[in-house]
Amino acid sequence: MLRTGLTGGLGSGKTTVGAMFAARGVHVISADEVARRLMQPGEAVYRGIVEHFGPGVVLPDGQLDRKKLAELAFQRGRLDELNRIVHPPVIAEQERWADEIFAREPDAIVMVESALVFEAGASGSVPEWHKRFDRIVLVTAPDELKVQRFVQRMGAGRGEAELRKIAEDARARLAAQIPDTEKAALCDFVIDNSGMLENTERQVDEVFSQLWRL
Repeated sequence: MLRTGLTGGLGSGKTTVGAMFAARGVHVISADEVARRLMQPGEAVYRGIVEHFGPGVVLPDGQLDRKKLAELAFQRGRLDELNRIVHPPVIAEQERWADEIFAREPDAIVMVESALVFEAGASGSVPEWHKRFDRIVLVTAPDELKVQRFVQRMGAGRGEAELRKIAEDARARLAAQIPDTEKAALCDFVIDNSGMLENTERQVDEVFSQLWRL
């Protein structure tokens, strides 16, 4: 069994790379998807967020106001507070998922896709989380390309002023993440996702072949 982490900053394309690994038989789970599920009404994470940040983060339909939470986290300096509520149960769920797979498939490769493999430890929400992985893969791209991708993904049908705000939000989120140059030294593999997808596919093939031999 092999536990791997797949990380990269906002807009790096790690979800695309994760899909490529999944197509090759790797079991991939998205930390963001787990977090979204645990932040639904009735879940303990939801209750923890509302108790800590107050009813102002709840929309009229009872869902969390994700835009408000993002503003609190990235514009008002409360990211660590949010992470300390969300990260531990999300990571616990990921580990439960991995253990279930290993019980069925002892030789499986599982991969956790998360932008915050290193940040979770640095903030103290889950100390030294990155050390729980056997191997870590970093997906990189220039920061301005990351911002451009984020704007394209989030800005469909938006006006110019809104697009500028989305770009500002992207830069604020990137500023809260550890730079790729620092992460690369801590990772086992680095995939450059700044070019054509065919080039990314070749790199994924190379990394997968090495993971499979471990």
